[in-house]
Amino acid sequence: MGSPLHLAVALQATGDETFSAEHWVEQVREAEEATLDFVTFDDSLAGEPGLDAVLTAARVAPLTTHIGLVPTAVVTHTEPFHLSKAIATLDYVSKGRAGVQLTTDSLAAKHFGRRDDFTDLWEEAADYAEVLRRLWDSWEDDAEIRDVATGRFIDREKLHYIDFEGRWFNVRGPSITPRPPQGHPPIAATEPGFADVVFADDPSVSDKLVFRDVDGTADPQQLITWQDQGFAGFRFHVADLREITRGLVPELRREGLFRTAYEHPTLRGRLGLAKPADQYA
Repeated sequence: MGSPLHLAVALQATGDETFSAEHWVEQVREAEEATLDFVTFDDSLAGEPGLDAVLTAARVAPLTTHIGLVPTAVVTHTEPFHLSKAIATLDYVSKGRAGVQLTTDSLAAKHFGRRDDFTDLWEEAADYAEVLRRLWDSWEDDAEIRDVATGRFIDREKLHYIDFEGRWFNVRGPSITPRPPQGHPPIAATEPGFADVVFADDPSVSDKLVFRDVDGTADPQQLITWQDQGFAGFRFHVADLREITRGLVPELRREGLFRTAYEHPTLRGRLGLAKPADQYA
């Protein structure tokens, strides 16, 4: 057997469940009880109405303790500065369990009037990811002084302008939120090149962690076969989460293929990703 399996689920809701905080809390707690690595929350302006994924994750975070929380952000209509502080805040609230999945939306691009050419949306996403990481690094880990006697809260020498100038964004920085506990909350995407976690059908597309999207019919042997091909983990899409938490996970545990307890407090640590050094320190 190779390295331990990493398992995640894409959470779903229908009808009124979409706007029920209790539904999302119940789903995430169910996944956490099964010691899954993380859950993802979808977000889109198109199709069925849905809650803001980042806000939903923030609502769930204080009511859970271990599982990773990875909301989706549509870069086509959100600004990287605002998302960087939202994900940093989520990382603080969850004590190092935040991530973010970046995606694009050509329909949203039309609505927001940002461009007429929709062939380069993922190039924009790559720049977006770069801005996020630079903003997270714009505060050194020990930038906060919090010295009541002298009235000094921040060491100004440990705050940095990022001075990013690109085709789509010009961001000076620094952030208004201290560096997240994980340094860089993991970035996920369906496109390789800039993400820490890539959702793809071919493990050779990236030297990063490649997860495969699968349904509930995959059995332990199939997962091991895919792992041997190079997949680091699997994200399940199922109508009933219990197919995974109460069906597949116990079967994997019986065969010694999945954890029975969380072994690391942060999402990066659980995925085998070291905390990155601050590029401005």
